[in-house]
Amino acid sequence: MGDKNNGKNGYEIRESLLGMAVGILSERDSRLRENEYLKPEGTRNPIEGYDVEEVLKTAEKLYEFVSRK
Repeated sequence: MGDKNNGKNGYEIRESLLGMAVGILSERDSRLRENEYLKPEGTRNPIEGYDVEEVLKTAEKLYEFVSRK
């Protein structure tokens, strides 16, 4: 447990965080889409997808969290 990042370098850590951010946003969009499908036709709203800026913002939040002491 002493090795906080399991021997990963900075690039590998950022890559992991970006992958987690995409996963989080993808799951969120899937959940929102499923909720819309439960509504009667004619009352459904389109789901806005996520963009690169949102992925980066989410990854930064994850990084802040894991960097806290």
